[in-house]
Amino acid sequence: MMITLENVSKIYLKRGVVVSALKNINLNIYEHEYITIIGPSGSGKTTLLNIIGTIDNPTEGKIYIEREEVLFLKDTLLSKFRREKIGFVFQSFNLINDLKVWENVSLPLYYSGEKRKKILKEKALQILYKVGLEKRVEHFPTELSAGEEQRVAIARALINNPKIILADEPTGNLDTKTSDEIIKLFEILYETERVTLIIVTHNPEISKRAKKIIHLVDGEIKNIKEN
Repeated sequence: MMITLENVSKIYLKRGVVVSALKNINLNIYEHEYITIIGPSGSGKTTLLNIIGTIDNPTEGKIYIEREEVLFLKDTLLSKFRREKIGFVFQSFNLINDLKVWENVSLPLYYSGEKRKKILKEKALQILYKVGLEKRVEHFPTELSAGEEQRVAIARALINNPKIILADEPTGNLDTKTSDEIIKLFEILYETERVTLIIVTHNPEISKRAKKIIHLVDGEIKNIKEN
């Protein structure tokens, strides 16, 4: 077992109203699974992904990653755990326009303690080659297409060799052709890097390509389908 959620619920206040974002979620995620999370807007998809990624805490319940209960880790240890185990890819790329492509990719490695520019650049180049951007190393994000920016974001997520990749609507800002290319890239990396891949998507064509589909409705798991 790689990730376990036990009786996880998330409640928050929105304009003075109590919102139950997640309700009693029980979920097991195994090593090297390819999962999509689907559901209508407001069903709790992103909240669930954020809790799996330890960037949000549940109101109730427990989370185990590789048998370690992560909620009991101190903030510094949790940040270290997140950097080393999890790679994040978001819909809005989150690249720094003043940094070159290789510098954006190497940032997580830099924050993990590697300060030698030569090593940072070498490792960034290795990852950029994997995502097909070896000719864009010295470019800035503003010089890239949307698809290329997302590839940079994927490379950045891979730089620390994480075991888990979490992607929140990674094709939301892309056209159909580019979306297909990005999903194919995820699938190649899923096989070659042996990661656990979890993608939140509203696109049924993307969701059905996964090995497991988790369907959320009103903060609850309606069903889990295995392909």
